[in-house]
Amino acid sequence: MKITVTGSLGNISKPLAKQLINVGHQVTIISSNANRTAEIEALGAKAAIGNIADADFLTKAFTEADVVYTMVPPNFGAANYRQYVADAAKSYAEAIQKAGITRVVNLSSIGADIDGGTGQIAGNHDAEIILNALPNVAIKHIRAGFFFVNFYANIDMIKHLGFIGSNYDSDARLIMVHPADIAAAIAEEIEQGFAGKSVRYITSDERSTGEIATILGKAIGKPDLKWVEFTDEQNLNGMLQAGLPQEVSSKFVEMGTAIRSGILWNDYDAKVTKPTGKTKLEDFTKEFAARF
Repeated sequence: MKITVTGSLGNISKPLAKQLINVGHQVTIISSNANRTAEIEALGAKAAIGNIADADFLTKAFTEADVVYTMVPPNFGAANYRQYVADAAKSYAEAIQKAGITRVVNLSSIGADIDGGTGQIAGNHDAEIILNALPNVAIKHIRAGFFFVNFYANIDMIKHLGFIGSNYDSDARLIMVHPADIAAAIAEEIEQGFAGKSVRYITSDERSTGEIATILGKAIGKPDLKWVEFTDEQNLNGMLQAGLPQEVSSKFVEMGTAIRSGILWNDYDAKVTKPTGKTKLEDFTKEFAARF
C-alpha cells in the first residue's frame, strides 16, 4: 500500500514508518523541516516538505495514498491552542476530500469524548468531529493515554527541587502509553483495515502518581522520590517561570484538573477493561534513567 504519514520523525511517526516500510509498504513522510529529508530517505521513505496548514500541499502529499495517518504536532506558540488543532484538522479534512482519500487513521487522545475542560485535549475533540463529517471516508481515531515521555519534562524539577508533581495528588490515577505502542496500534489498524467512523483506545499501563514517583525514583537512584500536589495557581506560575507561554500553561493546568477529577478516564473505563500496550512503567524507567 501507499501510505502518507504526518508527524515528521517524531516519537510515533518514526517507529510507525519503520514498521510499515519493513513489511513492504511505500511510505511518504510529511515534515515541515527540510533538514529532515536525508534522514527520512535513509529510512526508505519519501519526504514531503511543507506546512500542514497548507491544504494544497497536503492534497499533493495525500494524492494516490491508500491510507493517511494524521496527527497535529504540538505548537507552544499557538495563541489559541484549541483553535490551532481545529484549524489543522480542517486543513487535513480539505486535503483528504480533494485527494480522494478513503481511509484515515487519526491520532487523538483519551478524554477526546469531552467537549472542553480538558486543556489541549479539547482540540482533539473538535478534530474528531471535523474529520467524522467527511463523507465516504473510513476514520479510525486512536485515543492514546498520557505519554510516558511526558515525564521527561519533570527531570529539571526532580534535579533541582528533589520531587515530582503537578496539580493533582499522589493518589491520582494516570493511564499511560508508550509512543511505540501507539505506533504498533496504528500499524495494526492500517494492516487489518477498518470501516466507518470508530475509536480505538491504546494504553500501556495504569498507576497512581505516588507509585509512579517511587518507581521512577528507584530507576534514577532516588528511592525516596515523592509526588507533590500543587495548587492550580502554583502549577501555572511554575510553568510560566519555566518559560512556557500563558496559553499553553493554562491548558496544562486545565488538563490537570481533569485528571484530578477523574473525568478524563470515564469513556475509557466504559469501553476498555485493561491496557493493551506491551510497554509497562518499569520498562520505560530504563529510558527515563538514560535521559536523566
